[in-house]
Amino acid sequence: MRPATTAHTAAARLAACALTAVCLTTFLSLHDAPAARADPSPSASPKPPPVPVDPHAKVLELKKGAELAPPVVVDILSVSGDLSGDSGREESNDDIKLTLQSEVLFAKDSAELSGHADARIAEVAEEIRENGPRKVTVHGFTDNLGTYAHGKTLSTERAEAVHKALAAKLGASGIAYEVVGKSEDDPIADNSTEEGRKKNRRVEISFGRGTED
Repeated sequence: MRPATTAHTAAARLAACALTAVCLTTFLSLHDAPAARADPSPSASPKPPPVPVDPHAKVLELKKGAELAPPVVVDILSVSGDLSGDSGREESNDDIKLTLQSEVLFAKDSAELSGHADARIAEVAEEIRENGPRKVTVHGFTDNLGTYAHGKTLSTERAEAVHKALAAKLGASGIAYEVVGKSEDDPIADNSTEEGRKKNRRVEISFGRGTED
């Protein structure tokens, strides 16, 4: 009977050892494995507090003898046109430039002001009167069709016609006028299309604000 007992005891010991090994392996795996956790959402991460600034800190002080630079006013340019697209406006802190397309002032290839031009000239004259400049510049432009010389003559005559109409409405205002015909120079659009050429055929009236030249 003793051999059977010994065999039984040995089997029991092997089973116990196997069970112990399984338990130990399970424990170690659970102990060493990193805890599963959900990725934190970006909104959950805390924001760093603002950096405190000491207004009396030495680093913010000017060096001895130093002065702050004078404030600089930056010109803001705005461009706008009316609903019909036949006029434009460029305005800065110091100057105003009004642009009228030739079609609203003249007939084709003509320098005689049309009946529709008077109201536009009156509007321009009123704005000039309100600003009271010493000088008004009137520039005439054409497209690139025809010769440069013809464009020079036509643009000059158109600029002069606008100048005379403005001077008549403003009266003895003491304003000096600069009248220039620039032909096809300084295009603002593509001369290869009729739409672009129409924009290039124009008269520009420029003047300063207040008593600026």
